[in-house]
Amino acid sequence: MTGVDVIRARSLDGVAHGFLGRRGGVSAGIHGGLNVGLGSEDDPAAVAENRARAVAAVLPGAALTTCYQIHSADAVTVTAPLGDIRPHADALVTNRPGLLLGILTADCAPVLLADIEAGVVGAAHAGWKGAIGGVTDATIAAMRALGAQPERIVAAIGPCIARRSYEVDDAFLTRFAAADRANERFFSEARPGHYRFDLEAYVAHRLAQAGVTRVEALGLDTYADEARFFSYRRAAHRGEPYYGRQIALIGL
Repeated sequence: MTGVDVIRARSLDGVAHGFLGRRGGVSAGIHGGLNVGLGSEDDPAAVAENRARAVAAVLPGAALTTCYQIHSADAVTVTAPLGDIRPHADALVTNRPGLLLGILTADCAPVLLADIEAGVVGAAHAGWKGAIGGVTDATIAAMRALGAQPERIVAAIGPCIARRSYEVDDAFLTRFAAADRANERFFSEARPGHYRFDLEAYVAHRLAQAGVTRVEALGLDTYADEARFFSYRRAAHRGEPYYGRQIALIGL
């Protein structure tokens, strides 16, 4: 659809998918653009129109399914259109044509996955809590239950907050180091007692650990590119009361 910013990954060629930015929507003000967040303080009619535009830009006529995201490691298998039902989870998988899986983000990492041979796709919302908790592992396990194989799965990590924009404290680093001392390599020093965390690289690492051999990281920073992306942290730093959400989509 004209005006909707659809970012595609080369690794997912042949699969209907897209990481959408904020361009091409009808929302105004703080939510200006293609805000798809049902929980945002935006006009519900504008959000509905934005969601319709997102579907039309990626897989016209498909039934959109999204989660009520809770920063968990829970993955849900979708076998039929869910309508207005949003399962409490942070990942969705399916092998049914005509279903379009959607993950909302505003700095967290959206991950789209596909085993083209098996006809299985997945979408995961990987914020730091979900990432360290194993949301990508759960997504891959759910895809395997439908016949996918990790060595055939390709994964793409979409726009998320980049290391240069993601400052965290000692307690944050300690949590990751306690899980695996080697995780310290995803941090670099910032001001005293603070570090910069590479969420994208950590998610890519978790995918590789799970057996995915083709991982494409798009390297797009949601915080730094205001014209293109919504960012929770940017809004928080400015003291803005609300923020929009973009969507990543994949379907058969």
